[in-house]
Amino acid sequence: MPDAKAKIALELNGEPVEVAFAPHKTLLEVLREDLGLTGTKHGCELGECGTCTVLLDATPVLSCLVLGLACAGRRVKTVEGMAERGTLHPLQEAFAELGAAQCGYCTPAFLLAAEALLATDPSPTRDDIKQALSGNLCRCTGYIKIYEAVELAAARMRGEDAKPAPETLYGVQ
Repeated sequence: MPDAKAKIALELNGEPVEVAFAPHKTLLEVLREDLGLTGTKHGCELGECGTCTVLLDATPVLSCLVLGLACAGRRVKTVEGMAERGTLHPLQEAFAELGAAQCGYCTPAFLLAAEALLATDPSPTRDDIKQALSGNLCRCTGYIKIYEAVELAAARMRGEDAKPAPETLYGVQ
């Protein structure tokens, strides 16, 4: 039966969702094609670039390598679920403030990987941040502004009145 569809229920960005799709589809395809959430990006589709990172039960996964069927009854979070009640997540604010995104294609994946890190380690070292984001590739930024944005967001999430260093804002290193 070529038109057979699988139907699953899951929690998507904090809301219960039911979705029907071809059973061979990856989570990446289900999110983009069947649920219309295009924040999760197509990259290599081989699990090498990290561009399709989402959180599955609060753990970063490469959605191009996860079958949609494997997400039944689970919690999936995409970049669309980061802002709450019209307020950007502190990571989103810090990325924008520091210019941590250039073309922006990889940014949703970096944001989610960083969110998962900060959920388990609110005071990561630069090396912790590098390790947590090591599965995500960026061809534009050189990573430094990304690391600085995660550090700034972490400080703010800990309640510190953190401000970026002037050299960070103006690109002087």
